[in-house]
Order: sequence, then C-alpha cells, then structure tokens
Amino acid sequence: MKVDPEKDAKSWKAFSDCMDEVRKAVPAAKHKTTPLFLGATAGMRLLRERDEQRSNEILASLREYLISLPFAFQNASIITGQEEGLYGWITVNYLMGNFFEKNLWNTYTRPEGGKTVGSMDLGGASTQIAFVVDDDLRGPNYMHIKLYGYPYNVYTHSFLCYGKNEAEKRILDKIVQESSNPTYIMNPCYAEGYNVTYNASFIYDTECTKKPKNYNPTQEIFMVGAPDSDKCGSIVKSIFDFKNCSSSHCSFDGVEQPPVTGEFMAYAGFFYTARALGINGSSDLDQFNSSVIKFCHTHWTVLKQEKTWISDRYLRTYCYAAHYIFSLLGDGYKFDKETWKNINFEKEVKKTSIGWSLGYMLSMSNMIPSEVKQISPMTNSAFAGLIFLFSALTIVTFIVVFIILVRTCY
Repeated sequence: MKVDPEKDAKSWKAFSDCMDEVRKAVPAAKHKTTPLFLGATAGMRLLRERDEQRSNEILASLREYLISLPFAFQNASIITGQEEGLYGWITVNYLMGNFFEKNLWNTYTRPEGGKTVGSMDLGGASTQIAFVVDDDLRGPNYMHIKLYGYPYNVYTHSFLCYGKNEAEKRILDKIVQESSNPTYIMNPCYAEGYNVTYNASFIYDTECTKKPKNYNPTQEIFMVGAPDSDKCGSIVKSIFDFKNCSSSHCSFDGVEQPPVTGEFMAYAGFFYTARALGINGSSDLDQFNSSVIKFCHTHWTVLKQEKTWISDRYLRTYCYAAHYIFSLLGDGYKFDKETWKNINFEKEVKKTSIGWSLGYMLSMSNMIPSEVKQISPMTNSAFAGLIFLFSALTIVTFIVVFIILVRTCY
C-alpha cells in the first residue's frame, strides 16, 4: 500500500474481498454488534522503522475503510512482537483446552495439573517463541498474566528480521557477498537444475539487509543451484550470533532465555517447511537433520515431481528454510536430542488454524476473563454426609414401597 496506484488497487481488492467473506460469515442481524479489530505485525513494524509516515498513512486509510463497514469497529494498530508471541501461545493452549474445562456444575475449572504447551511461530518478517516458566523469573521478556483466575509467567520473545522471508534475503545477501562473480552466482542452498534472476531490490529493499556500495535496485543477479548442504548450513548459521551472552542462558543475538521445557507447538512457517521435508507431527533431531540433507541434494526436476502441491516460488526456499529451522531450534533455542522430540509441527488444532490472530481476538474482546466465579470442591465430610442422606432416603423409599405393595396384595 501507498507504493503506486497499481499495487494499491491490488491490495485494496484483496482486502475488500476478504471483508466480503466476513460479511457473509457473520449473520446480518449481528453486524452492528460484532466488534472489529485489525492487528498488524512484523511487516508493518519494519515499515514503521523505515518510513513512519507511510506506516501511519496506511493505518489511517485502513481505519477509514473499516469504520465504513457495518461492524462495530474498535481499533487498527501495530502490535508488538512480544504481544504477537503471547497471542500465539494463548491460541495454542485455548484450542487444546489447557486453560479450563467445565465441571458438573457448568463452571470453569483448571484441568488436572494445569499444564500448558509452548508456542513457536515463524512468519515472514519475524519469529516468536513463548512458554511458561517459574514464577520467580523476571525481566523484559516475561509477561505475568491471569487467565480464568490462574496466574501464568510466560517467557516470550520476538526476533524481528528472523522471519522466513527476511531470513531468505539475509542468506542471499551472504551468498552474493561471497561470490567472486556477481553476474553468475552459485547458490549452495538451491537445488541442482534450478536457476533464477533477481533484481537487487528483492534482497536489499528492506531494513533487514545492509545495502552494498553503489547499490542499484534494478541490477540483475543471476543465481544457479549448486547444492552443498554443509555449506548452505554454514551460511545460514552466519546470520545468527550465538557467542555474545550477558546472562546465564541465551538463545542468540545476546537475548536471555531460560531452558526450554515441556511440549511445544511449532506452526506457520515451521509446519510448512517440515511438511516439505516429509515430516508430520513430531520427529527426532537426527531424523530432521537427515531429511534436510536429503531434500537439499534432490534434483530440481525430482522435487517438482514429488512436491506437486508446492509452487516453484516456495519450493526453491525450503533447503535454506530447513537449515534455518534446524539452526534456530537447535543452536538458538537449545533444543537437544531429548527435547526435540517434544516439538510438534502442526498447522491446526481441532480443525482450527494456529496463529496469533485468535489469541489477539480473544484478548481484545475480553473473551478470556482474568477471573471467573469459582465453586470450591466439596469437602470429604460434606460428601460423606450426602452419601449417607441419599442412602437413608433410598432405604426409606424402598420400605414404604414394600409396605404399600403388601397392603395392596392383602
């Protein structure tokens, strides 16, 4: 949006088509009472860093449009990366029923053990991790929240410029820098038999990559697949900083993170990359690694035959993306051979897509209260008294019925 008339028209067409579907899905009688929110994430966070005026103009245009719709428009804003991570965690655990269950009295109670699942989201411009930790941990990456009357201390961090699309640009930049011939570049992360031509703007028109000297956005960059899984993995690792850490435990780029514990749900870009590798649900670390190597050394024509449901645009990215996920989860978040088995690569829970937006909606519309009416469980003495009373009533009833039957017969 706000780039040129043609792109503007295309964006608005897609947006209005989406809202047409919303209008059809929500009964007309409920339009006026249905709250409408818009949350923007990492792409808009990046744009705000580069061009705050354009970012504000886009949001203003969206607000004007959304107000004109027959819904109860509330707000359009750019959410923080930390909020995005938290909302993803809420979505996963809400869909899995980890926050509450209804008891015999139709009131909310916490499931036995109160266990939750960690959340890992891989978007286009950022990636998020969120999981519950001990209450005594404090710091900028911890959010203390209360849901259905129970407190949670959630570690959550968002890494801007580490989404799948932005990571690709940073990796391509490294490959370009290492090439001795800028007009014919051997790409170790592309399959044999594949080649592509980019304009330089594809790699450098972003805040996540540093523009080279004498940058020309229309310069053509020709890349040819020269698969080398080890070299690709080495280049991918080079976009992370695993060394600098001022805390006892860090993920990468000096970000403090406690050790990962419990089950984790990895969705969005994590799921689609795992699916391209032929991995469904959980795996072990060695299996994932061998799947990455096999995929990266498969010829392009074979990949196209085997992965017919994946377009060329995405298929070419999955070798680097697989290495990226392997490094992010293993070297970054410190999943090892034991904890890797706790990662589940999923797209949906109970036929509902996993993502930050459901958690955002639940939070903004107050559908997850911090407190709920609690009914204390019955004490043992009260329960025993009720059993005694029920038994006595049953015996008396039986005797009365017996006496009536005897008198009737005689």
